Amino acid sequence: MLQYLDEVSILEILQQRFEANMQRHPELLWDNVKKQLIAQPSKLKILIEMERTGGEPDIMMLNKHTTDLVFYDCSLESPKLRRSLCYDRDALESRKDHPPKNNVIDMVQDIGAELLTEEEYRAIQKVFNFDLKTSSWIKTPVDIRQKGGALFCDRRYDHVFSYHNGAQSYYSSRGFRCKLVIAKVQL
Repeated sequence: MLQYLDEVSILEILQQRFEANMQRHPELLWDNVKKQLIAQPSKLKILIEMERTGGEPDIMMLNKHTTDLVFYDCSLESPKLRRSLCYDRDALESRKDHPPKNNVIDMVQDIGAELLTEEEYRAIQKVFNFDLKTSSWIKTPVDIRQKGGALFCDRRYDHVFSYHNGAQSYYSSRGFRCKLVIAKVQL
């Protein structure tokens, strides 16, 4: 993982990934994306954090009806620096023995991004296969969370599966993926 990234180096990394994966965004041009990123330095800082924690963000055009740029974590496995986390602060505080170092919801907020929904997770899996050895927590509906549970997904046997676990559980192979929506600004 990269310990230090600045605006110049993240733009270079994003450009290389963008150009290597044109199937994710066939109608976009890098120069237009770069202009939007430079015009919105607060969003660029979030992308730096997504990259630093192992997410390997890239743009995907999952919704053809939006003009927003949406970056998703595209790492093949759940990002290493985002694993071994329970779901949220309540789950973390309920752990009496061997609590994890952090929780997903707080870490997503610290990054400044959004946790993926089950629908987004499944849509990305249609673009490329990931989480073949790991799994990723996803946004859990309030009614499930109020009953102590949380949801996660993975890909096994060439199928995407959704599961549940106690929100306080954590595993070395389970992390989380996130997204960043960047509304286009007039330049």
